[in-house]
Amino acid sequence: MDEAARVIRLLTESEETIATAESCTGGLLGKLLTDAPGASAVYLGGVISYAYAVKEKFLGVEPDLLREKGAVCEEVALQMAKGARERFGADFALATTGNAGPGADEKNPNVGEIYVACVSESGTVCQKLQLSGTREENRTEACRAALTLLLENHHA
Repeated sequence: MDEAARVIRLLTESEETIATAESCTGGLLGKLLTDAPGASAVYLGGVISYAYAVKEKFLGVEPDLLREKGAVCEEVALQMAKGARERFGADFALATTGNAGPGADEKNPNVGEIYVACVSESGTVCQKLQLSGTREENRTEACRAALTLLLENHHA
């Protein structure tokens, strides 16, 4: 994916680092970043946090927030990204959370509703996506959107 290669080049040039926190994309964002040549210079690592307990323990997402709103919301995406940035000591962190489909549940009823977040020292940004593709297409598009958030909001 061209956006991942662009992120790696941009962060290499600016001598900055990145970490990821993924839920619905299940590691795809980290894979796309590490597919790009030179990724080892800037990609520190990531957390695949499918379970609420992992979001809480490893990313610092507030348990009350998860109980009240579920994982598919802007606040959780931002807390995931902030947690990854802090825990990895990265300049940037990207997070993905949502319902990639095809099924729904009580807390996450809207198939295709995904939130992507980018957090850095200079600010935070989150985008809500409403996608209608297959599970694979929705996960890929969520990764593209997260990478684009960083590219559009990079301070350099």
